[in-house]
Amino acid sequence: MKLKPLAVVLCLATLGMAGCSSKYVAPEEYSGFLKSYQLLKEEKSPSGEAVMRWIKPGVNASQFTSVFIEPSQLYPKPQPTEKVPQKTLNGITTYYDQSLKTQFAKALPLASGPGPRVLVVRPAITAVSAKTKGLQPYEVIPIALVAAGVSAATGIRDQDTSIATEAAFLDGGSNEVVAQVVRKGAGAELDNSSQVMSANDAKAVIDGWARDMVKSFEALKK
Repeated sequence: MKLKPLAVVLCLATLGMAGCSSKYVAPEEYSGFLKSYQLLKEEKSPSGEAVMRWIKPGVNASQFTSVFIEPSQLYPKPQPTEKVPQKTLNGITTYYDQSLKTQFAKALPLASGPGPRVLVVRPAITAVSAKTKGLQPYEVIPIALVAAGVSAATGIRDQDTSIATEAAFLDGGSNEVVAQVVRKGAGAELDNSSQVMSANDAKAVIDGWARDMVKSFEALKK
């Protein structure tokens, strides 16, 4: 893993100060799941959320007559923690698959595999974290599971949860990448440091991602 630039370290050291954090995923947080990140630009999703996105110029979305959702991945493979156990990770990917299929089925028939005129959606969950609200975590490891260490004195405070995704969209006939997106979102708050994060805490964020992906596709068709 590459070392973060000094400016990033200084920013993290003052986490919580106005102007330091960003709703966009920063380059040092990219997981390596996508083949290239150079063309990503700061954009707004159809729902108005911050995303890093690239769409191939001139792509004809109308050429796709069905869609294949590849099983979502956890990338890189994380180590479960007491705060974010394996059951939660499995639940998040399972729900991501379900939500993508539900939303895309409103726009295109679901295909059983890639092929000509098939849009392939290749998604990954690249970060899941939980940290004490208003406090900086003891470690910042993007693209990994992060559970902030808290003392008994601060354990009663609410905990913020967050999740990030990267997704590639491919032409199922040529295997050419036609679009990419990187984004993150805030999950449900946990009551305290002893509460374990569950997949339910991320469902609203995941549903929003899936809806935005479909709306972006439909906008391209117009």
